[in-house]
Amino acid sequence: MAVPDGTPADATEYGVFLPIGSGGWIVSETAPHPEATYGYNREAAVLAEAHGFDFVMSMGKWRGYGGTTAHWEHTLESMTMMAGLAEATDRVKVWATVHTNLFHPALAAKMFTTLQEISGGRAGMNIVVGAYAREFEQMGLWRQDLDHADRYRYTEEWATALRRLWTEDSVTMDGEFLQLDDCRSLPHPSPAPTLIGAGRSPAGLGFQARHCDGSFLTAQDLPGLREASRRVKEGAERQGRSIRTYSMLTVVMDETDAAAQARRAEFGRGADVEAIVNMKRSWGLPLEKALSLTADCPADEVFQTPFVTGSPETVAARVRELVVEAELDGLMLIFPDYHADLRAFGERVMPLLQPEKAHR
Repeated sequence: MAVPDGTPADATEYGVFLPIGSGGWIVSETAPHPEATYGYNREAAVLAEAHGFDFVMSMGKWRGYGGTTAHWEHTLESMTMMAGLAEATDRVKVWATVHTNLFHPALAAKMFTTLQEISGGRAGMNIVVGAYAREFEQMGLWRQDLDHADRYRYTEEWATALRRLWTEDSVTMDGEFLQLDDCRSLPHPSPAPTLIGAGRSPAGLGFQARHCDGSFLTAQDLPGLREASRRVKEGAERQGRSIRTYSMLTVVMDETDAAAQARRAEFGRGADVEAIVNMKRSWGLPLEKALSLTADCPADEVFQTPFVTGSPETVAARVRELVVEAELDGLMLIFPDYHADLRAFGERVMPLLQPEKAHR
């Protein structure tokens, strides 16, 4: 059995979450500070392809979090960057992010048809509903009248319009949120770009099961991640579909476990508490709650995802454990230094995980 993008259903996929925002994914004064430049991201994508990774993905981010590191104050735009990376690579899939509250489905349909042509069929769309109000308030594009459930109803309608525009010569819709009148988007992409979603709420998992080819999941622990993976797959099966599940993991690696732990401790020592608190406040938490959560363990809060530390052998073992125990189809990895650390992972860990993918 294969999923819509042609990946064998039993193949574990490994991808890279590119540092499209300044500072990457570790909010610390003492961690490497990846640049939000096309050149830096291009080298990371080329390295990922050379070392057998399956995909590269970039987020959409419209406002940073300040602090001493000015975290994510500088960002690139996802779709245009991935179009460049499609030209810079030959095999790796290129997945870009779209906020449905910023991009009309007719605009997104045309843009991703173009990206699919540039990439030779490797394009993917990460569909994001948009939940961080301040990012969109600054543009006058945040609707206070829509709650979480409303935003997902809108995105359901948005995704339905997108699929129709990719498959029908003329689309007319008189929906709750969208009105299309003989709307045309030619040519149609062939095949359609891979659709990816994220989120663990019932509404999010339901949307992914109905519309997406891939689901990025988070949970408090391995059993919770496994339950989410099963739930979204069962939901897709009820729709007569299949879906692949992924999670994210930050890798802090060194020659030995002790050296990796020391490196991790050094990153924690430089925690940019102001930026971390600002990030939590962007989630909708009040200041007092954001401060208290960060104060509990700021050294861990520098990481925005679960993380693994250790030697190459330890990292490989823990990656395998996560994929197997959580019943995932793949992982998207984050690195402190996307050049040195990604290369080291490719040379030392990828051959232990999937020898046939190393150094294609």
